[in-house]
Amino acid sequence: MSLNAILALAVIGAIAGCVLGVANQFLKVEDDPRVEAVSGMLPNANCGGCGYPGCAGFADALVSGEVTSVKKCVASNPQIRGDIQKYLSETPGPDGETIKVTV
Repeated sequence: MSLNAILALAVIGAIAGCVLGVANQFLKVEDDPRVEAVSGMLPNANCGGCGYPGCAGFADALVSGEVTSVKKCVASNPQIRGDIQKYLSETPGPDGETIKVTV
């Protein structure tokens, strides 16, 4: 293999890496930290009884406002539902708004 070919590939790789690094800084999507917190409160049975693909999907639906009742999680108990309802009603998101859900 030619030394010129190796150098050309190294330069192209370095340039592509720099472009991707800069793009990551400007184009990244901020995740709502409440999704991870609610997902941690759920029983993590990933049963699908709520109609979503696992507990993370249900937590995302709760935080986005797509679901307004924690009771759709059939694997949770009333204590867990109350904790999630309290957390969402007291913790503002990145937009400064809280979420009202029923137990």
